[in-house]
Amino acid sequence: MSFWDHLDVLRGTLFHALGAICLCSVLGLIFKDFLFDGIVLAPTRPDFCVYRLLGWSFAMELINVEVSAQFFVHLKAAFAVGVVAAFPYVVWEIWKFLEPALYKREKAPVRTAFLLSTGLFYLGVVVGYFIVLPVCLQFFMNYTVSDTVANTITIGSYMSMFFSMVLLIGIAFEFPTVVLVLNRLGVLSREVLKKGRRYAVVVVLVLAALITPADPFSMFVLAFPLYFLYELSILLCSRSAENPEADE
Repeated sequence: MSFWDHLDVLRGTLFHALGAICLCSVLGLIFKDFLFDGIVLAPTRPDFCVYRLLGWSFAMELINVEVSAQFFVHLKAAFAVGVVAAFPYVVWEIWKFLEPALYKREKAPVRTAFLLSTGLFYLGVVVGYFIVLPVCLQFFMNYTVSDTVANTITIGSYMSMFFSMVLLIGIAFEFPTVVLVLNRLGVLSREVLKKGRRYAVVVVLVLAALITPADPFSMFVLAFPLYFLYELSILLCSRSAENPEADE
């Protein structure tokens, strides 16, 4: 295939992936009440399962100060639903695009990595929603510089934290997938990862600072699971250290 033929296939892949996301986003537009009352805004209420389990409590009231804010918040939330729901299909489309470029010995391990990517993404979403987001909300809503200053949060501010804590953490959890692919293709070895632990700590802290709001507490809450993923990547590489055999 020529360069333009490959570009045409890539265009089709992106079109199909975006189409699936938009189609799934319709669910977020239709089921607005369930999306916000049952999922998005659940961590703002004291009866959230994590708070009841840990015995936490705080008062959080959301307000809207812009005319169009709630409408665009709904659109962003619907798009996020589309990304989460369509993620397995998007991964499959990417795999279909890359598979013809792989040697026979590379297809099986890379396919395994792509299958792993879906589980890691959803694991990251769960960690962000049930661990990182509640911990950060509990800390910030109970922290005040004075009793005369009340914490009144805008819907835009909350949604910004929600998206960064859930979607971006889900994407960040794809790191072991990338490492596994590079390792199976012979580009990256577990020895390199072991030697790079000191640098990995710095990279993890920088990545956590970019994902979370600009505060040390949220950064360190996220840095722990991210570094755990780095160690998991080393473990995955140790199980795939053998050099692949040449194609027949």
